[in-house]
Amino acid sequence: MIETLLPHPVAAASELFGDVPEGSGLFPEERALVAGVGAGRRREFTTVRHCARAALKTLGAGPAPLLPDEWGAPRWPPGIVGSMTHCRGYRAAVVARHGDVRALGIDAEPHRPLRDGVLTAVALPAEQDELTGLLHRAPAVRWDRLLFCAKEAAFKAWFPQGVRRGGARPNGFHDIGVTFGGAEGTFRAVVLPGRPGETVLEGRWLASPELLLAAVALPGPLLG
Repeated sequence: MIETLLPHPVAAASELFGDVPEGSGLFPEERALVAGVGAGRRREFTTVRHCARAALKTLGAGPAPLLPDEWGAPRWPPGIVGSMTHCRGYRAAVVARHGDVRALGIDAEPHRPLRDGVLTAVALPAEQDELTGLLHRAPAVRWDRLLFCAKEAAFKAWFPQGVRRGGARPNGFHDIGVTFGGAEGTFRAVVLPGRPGETVLEGRWLASPELLLAAVALPGPLLG
């Protein structure tokens, strides 16, 4: 599913709808990271890295530990950009060579409404107005959860360069503004809207009965 949202053939993707055996294929450094967490967290950690290594293999990159950096984002092998996501019943990773894609961001969410009270923490007033119209035109899509999903994907794509180049960092969901291109599966995200250095990202989304997916791929330099 996720591969349909990415530029072909430069990006490679791998996804699973169940877990591989706990700890399967982990490097010692990775095992140490999850030694003290619950079994469910270890399984999702293991499986999403299994997906990442499968995607890396498609690009011809060898297996390597995928450890978080000082901000908690995964460190990819030299010359590789990528993104990982997991939610209940779904794990996925996407990768590309840095010369082909500048950054990637993906997110997966269950296709159900946000909990009561969460939308106001996620959506700007203009976004709430847009969601009302979208829900009227396409009521089968849980637009509130999709907004959350799109913002997560946009942040993951922006983060590797945005924060590392010393720019301002979003403090929350209200620092990313999203507009949807109707029901045709596209969206635009503005990181730090209205501030110096704001960045515009183009993304795509997909809805199945059980799952919402969003992806952002930056084919060129990230411009402020």
